[in-house]
Amino acid sequence: MLNQDTLFRFKIILAFAAIYIVWGSTYMAIMIALRSFPPFLLAGLRFLTAGFILFAWCWFRKERMPSLHNVFKLSVTGTLLLFFGTGAVVWGEQYITSSLASIVISTMPIWFVILDRPQWSFHLSNKMILFGLIMGFAGVILLLGDQELVKASDRPMRLVSFFILMGGTFIWAIGSLFSRYYPVNSSPILKVAIQMIAAGLLAMLTGTATGELKQIESSAITGESVLAMIYLITMGSMVAYLAYIWLIQVSRPSLVGTYAYVNPLVAVLLGWLILGESVSSRQILALLVILSGIFMINASKFNLPVRLGIIRKK
Repeated sequence: MLNQDTLFRFKIILAFAAIYIVWGSTYMAIMIALRSFPPFLLAGLRFLTAGFILFAWCWFRKERMPSLHNVFKLSVTGTLLLFFGTGAVVWGEQYITSSLASIVISTMPIWFVILDRPQWSFHLSNKMILFGLIMGFAGVILLLGDQELVKASDRPMRLVSFFILMGGTFIWAIGSLFSRYYPVNSSPILKVAIQMIAAGLLAMLTGTATGELKQIESSAITGESVLAMIYLITMGSMVAYLAYIWLIQVSRPSLVGTYAYVNPLVAVLLGWLILGESVSSRQILALLVILSGIFMINASKFNLPVRLGIIRKK
């Protein structure tokens, strides 16, 4: 029999594996699903389905429902993380490759450092962290000069998508820190269910208001897109997102944000191998610069998990 500490560490490992590998593969799944579903309805169907399944499970287990005030807090978190954060990825992948989208999202830990105000005294006094921030933004500037963005005169929405994605990473960090510093005392599954239902309803309303219902043709929906949608609902939302929300509560946000190291590598590999996407040398260089900056930001924290807070003692 495993003792409590060993079991807790094993859960930590599985949760990090989910946000590292599974989330890296969702960029490809989104691209495939977009072949049959418009972005807001795709996000809405994904989150509502996953949210109602998880909520039904909690209802079956007769878990205590949170107060209306806590439901509001969870809805705010879900809106920030899912509607704006993940929604930016779904919308952006209409115009840019899944590989490029994942590279932009790799800047996420930079925003954690900038926005995590209680940690400013440590972050702003550490020269390595400050230099890492400079490198991270240098990578973003390098990426902005990529030909896929600046020389695609026939597709100007690519540059718009770049900034939408950057905004999504910013808002995702805000939502993550809000969840961290304004926690709700409820089960992780129920919290995720409420967040997804809130974001899903908003996405469906947005999709309906923008006329996306008229864009769906049942005869044009492919089996691959349906399978991609199922994967996004089960693995991307119900497994990986649940793992992320739990990790935010038991680990430092800056360390949870290190999934940005692995996600773009997985996304770029799958985009090239399965979707046939091309990746320019400039994109690879920008990714390496960004990841180097992120490594410098977190370098002082990479050591034994318990000693340096990778796992927070209860």
